[in-house]
Formats: sequence, structure tokens, C-alpha cells
Amino acid sequence: MSSQHPANDDVPFSYPVKVGHISANPVRIGLTASPDELIGLAKLWDVLSVESLKSELQVTRWKRDGLKITGDVRVALTQACVVTLEPVSSVIDEKIDQIFVPEGSKLARMMPDEKGEIVLDPDGPDMPDQFSGDTIDVGVVVAEFAALAIEPYPRKPDVDFAEYGEEKLVEEKKPSPFAALKDWKKD
Repeated sequence: MSSQHPANDDVPFSYPVKVGHISANPVRIGLTASPDELIGLAKLWDVLSVESLKSELQVTRWKRDGLKITGDVRVALTQACVVTLEPVSSVIDEKIDQIFVPEGSKLARMMPDEKGEIVLDPDGPDMPDQFSGDTIDVGVVVAEFAALAIEPYPRKPDVDFAEYGEEKLVEEKKPSPFAALKDWKKD
């Protein structure tokens, strides 16, 4: 299934899902970005181009009112090398595992322990995201997971900064301010 929603500047890749339409049985969603959506994503992510974006998702009910989205996203894109500015192609293959709960849900609150402290486990699961209304845009979720996996400093293989650095500036040796004092003689 391809996303058939018009792209706009704010959300170039969109596929809204009504939360009420998701039952206890998982719903499979396959998304493929259109050429216009690929152009919008390239602009949003500030890359030279996005050649493809495909995602296979499974949306299931989580607890009573929440949704769990699992799956993967695969993106082929081209960025500019940070050293040479030449194009660098890369492929992103990222897993998606995200839980959404309604805004104000008790499941999204961080609970303090017996000492009144909130303890975060860096290796533990993330807190659920909150949504308002009755719709979650899984296209935006896919785009966010892909964006987080983009290499921030792409570099062509075997390229070294030393080859392309600024020419070394020859500093003129300025005399030390104390150099004038060495010629003073004590009388």
C-alpha cells in the first residue's frame, strides 16, 4: 500500500491511521514514498536526494487505549561528503518499535520510586509517546526513525581531512612584550 496523501512542507510523508480502527488483531501497513514525497523528505532532512523509502509496519492495540507500532524502514539516500562535498550514497535499515498512548494517559507518566525520585534506565524501554485526537500519523513516525539514523557527517571512503584542509598559515613571530625588558640594565 502506498501513501496517497498530498505532501506539504510540514509533513512530506504522511499516512494517518485512525486509532479506533485498530482492533486486537494486528494491522499490517506497507508504505512506499512517492517521487514528490522523496523530494520533500530530502528537503526536510537536508540531504542531496532520497532515492527510496519503504517501510513494513505492524500496528497493534497496546493496553487499552494505546497503539504499538513495530516494523522497519529502509531508505536509500545521497548526502554531500563533509570533506570533499562529493555525493555519498548510503542505505538506512532501521527497526521501529514505538508505543503511543492518548494525551494525559497514566501510562505516559513517570512514576517516582519510594524515595520520591524518578529513575531512568538508559537501557530500559522508552516512555510511550502521547497523541491527541483519534489519529496517529505512522508516516511521520517512519520519517522520524529514518531521520535519526542518517549519518550526521558523511565522508567518502579513504578521504582524509589533512588532504583538503586550509593551507597552513605561517605566523609571523612577534616579539614578546618582555623582550624589550631584557635590554634594560640596572643602574
